[in-house]
Amino acid sequence: MAINWFPGHMHKARKEIKKVMPQMDLIIEVVDARIPFSSENPLVPSLRGDTPLIKVLNKRDLADPEVTSQWLEWLERERGVRALTLTQNQRREALAILDLAQEMTPDHDREKSALRVMILGIPNVGKSTLINTLAGRPVAKTGNEPAVTRAQQAIKLPNNILLYDTPGFLWPKLSPEACGYRLAITGAIRSAVLDFEDVALFEADFLVAHYPELVVDRYGLDETPRDGLSLMDAIAVKRRFLGRGGVPNLHKVSEVLLNEFRSGTLGRISLETPAVVERELEELQDT
Repeated sequence: MAINWFPGHMHKARKEIKKVMPQMDLIIEVVDARIPFSSENPLVPSLRGDTPLIKVLNKRDLADPEVTSQWLEWLERERGVRALTLTQNQRREALAILDLAQEMTPDHDREKSALRVMILGIPNVGKSTLINTLAGRPVAKTGNEPAVTRAQQAIKLPNNILLYDTPGFLWPKLSPEACGYRLAITGAIRSAVLDFEDVALFEADFLVAHYPELVVDRYGLDETPRDGLSLMDAIAVKRRFLGRGGVPNLHKVSEVLLNEFRSGTLGRISLETPAVVERELEELQDT
């Protein structure tokens, strides 16, 4: 199943961002540390030109630390890009972003004019929470559902920095297809447009292949399931999510798998590595 989600307000946001981005001195893009590639916006490279870019891998505490290290190295291969990790609500760590912004714009005299910084991020990566942390006050609306921010706003930060907030938006086609599933698993796409069981099965297959010890421990299994569906069936038995005739209630199992991944209950898990993404992109080019 290909997942696509591109509401009208996101199309409008893209046009507005394209119009104002050339006026920016620096860009901050917030991504989910568990899916740094899938949660970045492929429109940004074409829109930013030579403008310096800071990649913030947020929700570091939920991601596999070894994989996160691989992503930091991979992202900084691109010219003009610096990458760092962040745990939400850590103000001291967040303020390091402002220091890095100054380091990356050495020729800008902030005594004469404010440093214009645009902050971008797809839904539910924690962009608004980061803005509030940087500002030291609640200036951006936050929420558990994606696409809370709907309009641009300018926010005054310390050291004469003017931060331009933007609505979170996805791109028209989520490609490769696996990116759509990863975004759905992390909660970047509204639950109302998802097939819960399909998304959870993708997650279950990934967990069995890459983090079998975590699922065996979490769900008290006697052995490693052979595949995702076997894992879902085993969870249904353990949690007694069974209907008439002992048929597993896969919808309930799906809710458990998705919620426990998003909350970090399953452990520190990354859904993609640079090597996996490079392989997927190569396969996409060959089709």
